[in-house]
Amino acid sequence: MDFKDYYAVMGLARDATRDEIKKAYRKRARKYHPDVSKEPDAERRFKELGEAYEVLKDPEKRAAYDHLGSDWRAGQEFNPPPGWDAGFEFAGGGYTDTDQTGFSDFFETLFGRGGFRPAGFGAPSARGGRGEDHHARVEIGLEDAFNGATLGFQLSIPEYDAQGRLSSHSRSIRVRIPKGVTSGKRIRLAGQGGPGLNGGKAGDLFLEVQLKPHPLYRFEERNVYLTLPVTPWEAALGDKVEVPTLAGRVELSIPAGARSGQKLRLKGRGLGMAGKPAGDQIVILQIVLPDADTERKKAVYRKMAQEMPYNPREQLGG
Repeated sequence: MDFKDYYAVMGLARDATRDEIKKAYRKRARKYHPDVSKEPDAERRFKELGEAYEVLKDPEKRAAYDHLGSDWRAGQEFNPPPGWDAGFEFAGGGYTDTDQTGFSDFFETLFGRGGFRPAGFGAPSARGGRGEDHHARVEIGLEDAFNGATLGFQLSIPEYDAQGRLSSHSRSIRVRIPKGVTSGKRIRLAGQGGPGLNGGKAGDLFLEVQLKPHPLYRFEERNVYLTLPVTPWEAALGDKVEVPTLAGRVELSIPAGARSGQKLRLKGRGLGMAGKPAGDQIVILQIVLPDADTERKKAVYRKMAQEMPYNPREQLGG
């Protein structure tokens, strides 16, 4: 997927004001509208322009886009870094009122088909003067998800100031993270969204939880995966070894004749939420060879080759 430089598309500096963005859009929309433009690539340019305007006119989308940094170049291979949009509080927004029919994969990867709104959140409601629902993504550690925790977060709320400059204010919240929560789960904080109108109730704040990458484990739903290095003799002969888990170290039996890539299951050692069965820890064996960095070690390997002749490529034929 290619990175899109929305500022370059609109011919703007990165500190452009809201009025400058509007003027740039109107000027270029007249130039590239496919109904009137004589430019050979008018339709493509018009769609790119509408997409850029959709992001830059909206303080929430723009702040998140700016958070990616200014080092990216148009056309550069791009994948959004983990947690790129964590910590932004936003109410979401609709699409620009143009007659274009779709946005690029780049836009949809960052902001989703429904605008900058995580899938599953309802649209803001003004019924009865109720305030808008706000939402944000927050990152937590795997251990906090496993044990449950009360954590503090700083949420940034982007907005345009009276001069049309992009700015933001922040607020601190403390949240009880339920034990066993997994990525994508949402926590509702009643009354912590947008203020109500004419004495109406405030909206709610929905937090979407994302688990941070872990140095030892990876995770899928409630299961936790660990790659475990083992020696050739532990794999060949079988052995009992200590293995880390989120609840502490446990003893694991490696069966004789184990193979690299073989999976062993520690039942119930994954993430568990109240009322739901805990996931498992899946241990993936990785046979690691000792270095042959001395003459004595090399001699051991030569002896193995003589006494245990074995061709692991025999099944390949030829």
